[in-house]
Amino acid sequence: MSQYEVAVLYDPGLEIDLEKASSRVEKIITDNGGKITNTDNWGKRKLAYPIKKQETAIYVFYTVDMPGESVKKIESTLNITDEVIRFLITKPDLKAIAKAEAAKAEKAKKAAERGDNDEDQDEKEEE
Repeated sequence: MSQYEVAVLYDPGLEIDLEKASSRVEKIITDNGGKITNTDNWGKRKLAYPIKKQETAIYVFYTVDMPGESVKKIESTLNITDEVIRFLITKPDLKAIAKAEAAKAEKAKKAAERGDNDEDQDEKEEE
């Protein structure tokens, strides 16, 4: 099982009844052997360019564990799903993510050390 990120742009008219459309997409994923580990709803956002005469869409991101051969089946099913304006299935670069988080932690650690050093220098100047 590999980890994938599935970005789905829903029709903005579904804002009231998004649960039904979302459960349909989740069913498509689970029926093809996928397991949804995380869902992130960004809400209604403006699109960079009009898609199907729509200026906005509802952005929902899913983190999914599924076998690689299921990706094509899910793509072909999402292509004909009326509620979905656009979708994108990507495989995240886990090594790059881990490296970025480590760099962020290192930067925070150095910033904390500099903050401590600045306070020590302030105390010495007061004496």
